Amino acid sequence: MTDKYDHSSLPVPYPYLVSATDQYYGMTQSSKEKKRKEKKNKCNIKKQSIDSSERRNLRILITTYWNYPAVGGLQNYITALKVGLEELGHIVDIIAPNLFPKDIGKDYQKKIVKETKQFYINRYGYYSDKIVKENKRLSHYEMKLRNMNLEKYDIFHAQDRFTANILGRINQSYQKPLLFTPHGFMTQRKLDFNLIEQESVEEAYFLALDQKAVESSDHIITLCEAFRPMLKKLGAKDNKMTTVYTGIDFKSINKQRTLTTTENKTVITCISRLRPRKGHKYLLEALALIKSKLNNVDVWIVGDGEMREELEDQVQALQLSNVSFLGVRNDISELLSQSDIFVLPTTSDTLPIAIIEAMFANKAIITTNQGGIPEIIQDYHSGLIAEPGNSQQLAEKLSLLLSDSALREALAKNAGTFAEMHLTSTSMIKKIEEIYQSLNTKEEE
Repeated sequence: MTDKYDHSSLPVPYPYLVSATDQYYGMTQSSKEKKRKEKKNKCNIKKQSIDSSERRNLRILITTYWNYPAVGGLQNYITALKVGLEELGHIVDIIAPNLFPKDIGKDYQKKIVKETKQFYINRYGYYSDKIVKENKRLSHYEMKLRNMNLEKYDIFHAQDRFTANILGRINQSYQKPLLFTPHGFMTQRKLDFNLIEQESVEEAYFLALDQKAVESSDHIITLCEAFRPMLKKLGAKDNKMTTVYTGIDFKSINKQRTLTTTENKTVITCISRLRPRKGHKYLLEALALIKSKLNNVDVWIVGDGEMREELEDQVQALQLSNVSFLGVRNDISELLSQSDIFVLPTTSDTLPIAIIEAMFANKAIITTNQGGIPEIIQDYHSGLIAEPGNSQQLAEKLSLLLSDSALREALAKNAGTFAEMHLTSTSMIKKIEEIYQSLNTKEEE
């Protein structure tokens, strides 16, 4: 298929993004611009299971705006999806920025930055660096994707709002079923973490991206029910969304402790990238509040990231001699098998893989009520829930589990049972494949 998009004609990739910034600056849309909305029939999911006689092997394109492979929950999700679908006989390709050829497009990127800045200056007398940067990335990704023949695919599945926008534009020619799975709360999260200002031009721009990702998609697969209210505000309909909990293939290790440092000790483990929103500083503050109860306790901080030096300084300042930073590890099953309590005091999240791993490992879990976590961890049934950022409450929950081994065992058992019933990769792949088959059947009718 030839590239039908004339890159030289419009330095800003998407007219609807210009419309959003026009509206922010109080500029009136022309009647021509108002009529540009694409009319596209949306496919609804059949509620019944697909009969085996209707099932066929599919060619599936999964897109991500972020590098792949890499360390992180999104990348693990994509890998699990690809492996599981290929085991069922489907062909799955993944497109990521680092997988495009690196020897083309550099001059175009420079050109798009220069022309985009001039476009905004001419139109508004001002340009936003954040918007210019995003326009460059969107346009470059789309240019690369348009150089590929996507006709061979039966399903497009975008793993973020950015590639959902790009595929939405390209799909005007292909008319393939397009699915969208958001892995974060998009513009709302940028606002919550002050990455953009409220009522700013950046908010208008990124909200337009969110809305178009929803509008362009035939169906949205959510990782948890917590996404639903946000997506409905963006225009999604209930019958266009299906929640499929993230599933993993976790091999739990059940054996006696072999590390002499953990014999006869209670081990608290926190597994996560060391980022501000993961709440490690609140864990350390909580530990300091119950220091007198930690004489026979080891605390393992597993992972790395931008907060490591700051957290190490905090440990020294609080004189928490039993806290160890283990860095990035590839033996998570082993570490969990040596642990008694798993803690993730996150202040903003969706459905962390680390919690699901701890559930499969049959560990007592303390976490927060962020995102979809309360959907899989019920307070005092399959774990303990603390308020995010509340070090005192976290200390109380830790103290409770340290003193009550029977409660630890009960919570761990219930968490493991739930994981085996609802959070396996097999279950996830089966549900997603049913959605693919339904959309593909609709497309052929």
